[in-house]
Amino acid sequence: MISQYLGFDSDYIIIGLLAMVLLLLVLIIVNIVQMKKLKKNYRIFMSGKDAENLEDILVKRLDQVDSLIQKNEANEQDIKVLHENMTQTYQKMGLIKYDAFHEMGGKMSFSLAMLNVKNNGFVINAMHTREGCYTYIKEIVDGNSIIMLSEEEQEALNRAMGISEETESRE
Repeated sequence: MISQYLGFDSDYIIIGLLAMVLLLLVLIIVNIVQMKKLKKNYRIFMSGKDAENLEDILVKRLDQVDSLIQKNEANEQDIKVLHENMTQTYQKMGLIKYDAFHEMGGKMSFSLAMLNVKNNGFVINAMHTREGCYTYIKEIVDGNSIIMLSEEEQEALNRAMGISEETESRE
């Protein structure tokens, strides 16, 4: 009766639908087998080794990460404090030994420049004579002194600031 309305035999439709049902059953069976394998692998993966499961490992690693973050923050604070303190320390030095009085022999006198990162500091000049040793200090601000520097003191200051004699002679 249906074949009269459609114009072809309904047996072909039933055979086609039966083939589709069989194909879908095969796909379902394959899917079930794959799911069982996946569940088995998942259980093995989650069980871990030595009866330690993955969740415990993850919690332990996350605790370690938190600890590392805290230690890193502490290190950053320490570095900041050290950096601030470094600006107050004398980091640059220039030393010139010389013979203040040529009759003395030997370079017993010296000029020592000590500067911080901003070229602030001092120059100490120690002049050795037969009668004793005379020491003078001159303040340095931004790489300059208010008081006139001797040749040796200026050379010590230039060394501390990293200025070579060639650079100075070109200026």
